[in-house]
Amino acid sequence: MSEFQTSPGMRDILVPDSARVRAVVDAFAAAAEGAGYELIVTPLLEDAGVFERVGEATEVVEKQMYRFTDLGGRDVALRPEFTAAIGRAFVQHRPPTPWKVWTSGSNFRYERPQRGRYRQFEQVDAEVLGSDDPLVDVEMIALGWRFLAALGLRQVTLLLNSLGELAERAAYVDALRQHFGAHAATLSEASVATLARNPLRVLDSKRPEDQELIAAAPSIEQFYGPASAAHLDVVRDGLDLLGIPYTVAPRLVRGLDYYVRTTFEYAGGTLDSAQNALGGGGRYDGLVEALGGPSTPGIGLAIGVDRTLLACDDEGVFAAPASVVDVFVVDTTGGAAALTICDDVRSAGLRADRAFDHRSMKSQMKAADRSGAAIAVIVGSDEAAAGTAVMRSLHDGGAQRVVARADLVSHLTAELKAPRR
Repeated sequence: MSEFQTSPGMRDILVPDSARVRAVVDAFAAAAEGAGYELIVTPLLEDAGVFERVGEATEVVEKQMYRFTDLGGRDVALRPEFTAAIGRAFVQHRPPTPWKVWTSGSNFRYERPQRGRYRQFEQVDAEVLGSDDPLVDVEMIALGWRFLAALGLRQVTLLLNSLGELAERAAYVDALRQHFGAHAATLSEASVATLARNPLRVLDSKRPEDQELIAAAPSIEQFYGPASAAHLDVVRDGLDLLGIPYTVAPRLVRGLDYYVRTTFEYAGGTLDSAQNALGGGGRYDGLVEALGGPSTPGIGLAIGVDRTLLACDDEGVFAAPASVVDVFVVDTTGGAAALTICDDVRSAGLRADRAFDHRSMKSQMKAADRSGAAIAVIVGSDEAAAGTAVMRSLHDGGAQRVVARADLVSHLTAELKAPRR
């Protein structure tokens, strides 16, 4: 065994899984950019105060952040989520609104590793800052829904709720604190600890001993004012217009302190109910102000790549893309021909590979078969002397022909772009 191994909750992602992760990000990029979202890349390392704005009483801040003092004496943290980092970028750069951005990459939380949950985890994310229009909420929810559908997922449930305005949410939190506090003796030990930090998160508990009290808890709908109720009605009507099914889930909450009004979650039907959230999001109209900027409404979503791929596995969809090259060059004349041919082929926009270390013809042909290439280009001493190369099909019975080196790339391009019979 190697002296060094990955840390708990961290892992190497190798082919074919790495290609699959990249394909998920590409699919999200296509969906987001097709809706007018632009890419933003934020640092992995931020001032820890950026993430304290998500709520000092949240587990993310209290227990899960990778937080340390850097060599310059700064209090910094590895990024545990995208939204606060993007909010900081908005305050710093002040782009015109509405600001529609998407991103992807690794976030870090010191959580207990389990299936689909890692301490370094991959997410795709989208945010809109600067619009209070409930139809922006509809667009955001639809973006995530269409993306998951494009992967082939069919057993996904969209859960929808509203946390009301800040004052309504605060009143609801007080009501939950009183309700659960009056029956704390019957709550699980973990939920008692959660109650002290954030009563909303008690509603997330899946522990059997908590379920009766959760079912009897007040509903957020009791606290809506007219504006909150109207906002939610427009969101529901918009989803109906788009034909996107949803379930109103009054117990659905987002534990981070910046969420208000619309909240939503995509639940994977094949996953364990305690860990079935593929992603979700909601409105955070107070976040930019908390980060030192002007009062700015916003909404965002984040989808976990790792858990989404587990759901794809369960449903048998979105297989890993074939990691193959188009052309494999076999050169028994010393390697210089393979060097130049590969460069020419790659410059033409095709994918090419070759063998090294002066291997035999037999060994190089085995490598060509393993590569998945459609065509092998073979250069031996006879071809080198004649200025030609052999094109051999690796998929259609080994048919081959001799072509002039000067015309090789055009022949390869025509062959690879020709429709398969």
